[in-house]
Amino acid sequence: MALPTTQEKGQLDLLSAAPPGISLTQDNTKYPWGNPPKHSDPDKAMDAAVASLDDPTIKDNMLKLLFAGISVESLIEGFIYSGFESGKFSLDTGLLMKGPLGLYIASMAEDEGIPYRLFENENAFEEEELDDEHVLKIMKMNNPSMFKLLQQRTREAIREGKKIPDDKSFLDQERSAE
Repeated sequence: MALPTTQEKGQLDLLSAAPPGISLTQDNTKYPWGNPPKHSDPDKAMDAAVASLDDPTIKDNMLKLLFAGISVESLIEGFIYSGFESGKFSLDTGLLMKGPLGLYIASMAEDEGIPYRLFENENAFEEEELDDEHVLKIMKMNNPSMFKLLQQRTREAIREGKKIPDDKSFLDQERSAE
């Protein structure tokens, strides 16, 4: 008699997931990133990247994306991910290329008179502290379960008549409640 599967039971089997490190025991050579990269020298990989960016079609598309508001940082990260996944270079080589490639793309945009954003969040280093409203918006999108828990605890505190001080960050309130 066969044991019922998780689908027959209608429940999720938490122990059915692959164990950590399973990829190290399997043959990954069927994937491009599982083989030695085409370029292991960052200089040669950078030369190949520059040559590909000089292709008129790629250059036009990249300049259109910069004009549309896509940051140089986002374009580079996509380029590095694609190059690593296709086996053109290792991830380490791609990360070493990130700075010079960003300057090259910015220089191309300036030569063409295209306005561009270098970083995705231009004022990330200017702001000393994130305000609670911004953190809550990020939490609602990226961690909805924690957002709901925070909402629930706040409602419970209000129902119990506890006053939440306005001068403290909500993170400080959570720490003091524990």
